[in-house]
Amino acid sequence: MKNVFKVKGKYDVGALIISLIITEGIGFVVGMFISNSTDIYSKLIKPSFAPPGYVFPIVWTIMYALMAIAAYRIYLYGKSGVNIKSALFSYTIQLILNFLWSFIFFKFNLYGLAFLELCLLWLAIVITTVKFYRIDKVSAYLMIPYIMWVAFAGVLNFFVWKLNEM
Repeated sequence: MKNVFKVKGKYDVGALIISLIITEGIGFVVGMFISNSTDIYSKLIKPSFAPPGYVFPIVWTIMYALMAIAAYRIYLYGKSGVNIKSALFSYTIQLILNFLWSFIFFKFNLYGLAFLELCLLWLAIVITTVKFYRIDKVSAYLMIPYIMWVAFAGVLNFFVWKLNEM
């Protein structure tokens, strides 16, 4: 079994911790600002396939960890001379879009705009994953659950938008 924390025989615990802090920190900050998101979600009309609200923080914590490990691996490839600027730029863009979605959806209740933004986020994640794949296949594979989760979130967001139109 491959050790996902080792790239070209090397570890960098500091870089891994920083990557985890940045990525998981996004979720933490959103949670601080959108502390009533569980209440808002519980009051929405949702499709039958919508998971209960407690599922989201668990899944997002896992997604952020996988993303952080993927970005950490790309960073380590950069330390060995590989050009990673474009890949990490794309990663940063998708992190920003990820951050913004929660505010659009929960703070401003703009479900249609949130859906469009989520489509853009999904595209940014796919672009990031392709760029990661060109550098490190393992990093790209670590992003696949995130792609799938955001696709599901997009379908859910679409139905919430349509079911809660005013």
